[in-house]
Amino acid sequence: MAERDVAMVTGASRGIGRCAALALAKRGFDVVITARTVHEGDGRVGNVVLPGSLDKTAEEISDLGARVLVVPMDVTDRDSIRDAFDETIAAWGRLDVLVNNAPYSGPGTDARVLDIDLGVAARILEANHLNQLLLVQLALPGMLERGRGTIVNLGSGSALVPPPAPAGEGGWSLAYCASKAALHQVAVVVDVEFRQSGIRCFTVEPGYTVTERALALHTEDAYAAHFHGDPPEVAGEVIGWLATEDDGDRFLGRIVHAQALCRKYNLVPGWS
Repeated sequence: MAERDVAMVTGASRGIGRCAALALAKRGFDVVITARTVHEGDGRVGNVVLPGSLDKTAEEISDLGARVLVVPMDVTDRDSIRDAFDETIAAWGRLDVLVNNAPYSGPGTDARVLDIDLGVAARILEANHLNQLLLVQLALPGMLERGRGTIVNLGSGSALVPPPAPAGEGGWSLAYCASKAALHQVAVVVDVEFRQSGIRCFTVEPGYTVTERALALHTEDAYAAHFHGDPPEVAGEVIGWLATEDDGDRFLGRIVHAQALCRKYNLVPGWS
C-alpha cells in the first residue's frame, strides 16, 4: 500500500479546524489533530460548555477510513507546540500539509483602544502570529527535504477592512486584527523564499463563520446586524481543495477568500 500524505490541523476540536481535518481525510490524508479540548465536555468558557473535542473529531476521521493521531496542544505555549510537532514526526515520520488554524481565544480580543492591556496584546500577537510562525519553521525543513509541502494559515477579514462598529458592538479589537495582519504576511514571504523549492503557502480568509463556540456563547448576535454568517464547512472545504488541487497554485502567497472560492467550485452543495 502506498504511503499516505500526512496533514496536521491545529484547533481541530471544533469549528473550521474540525471541518478542515474532515475535508483532508476525505481527500486521502492521514490527519494529526491538535487542540486543548481532548474529551467532550472539557471545553468551557466560564460556565458554558462548548461542544466539540478531539475525541469526536478523531472518531469522524476514522469513519472516513483515514488514520488519525490525537495530540493535545496549546497555541499559546511554545513547548506544547514543539512537543506536538515532535510527536507527529515520531509517530508518522513526515508532515506534508500544515493547517495553522488554532487562534488565541483568551481575554482581550474585544478590548477597545484605551482599554487594551499591552501585555495581553503581546500574548495575542504571540499566539496568532509568532507561534504560528514557529510551526511553519518546524515543518519547513522536512518539506524542503522532500521537495514539496503545503502550508495554510487562517487569516481574518478583520485585518483587511475597517470594523463596522466598535469592539463589543459588532466590531473587533485592534489587538486581535493587528495579530492577524501580521499572520497574513507569513504566506507572502514564505512564497517568495520557497515557492521554487516546492512549497505552497496560502492565507485563507474564512469570512464571518458561525462556529459551535459562537453559538454556545451567543457571540454571533453581535455580528448579525453587519454580516451574514456561514457554516465552518465553507472554509474547511476550501482548505481541503487548496491542499489537493493544482488549480490552487494561482493563489500561492495570496489571501484566498473562502466564501468566493467555495461558491465558485460548489464545494459545499446546497450552500450559497
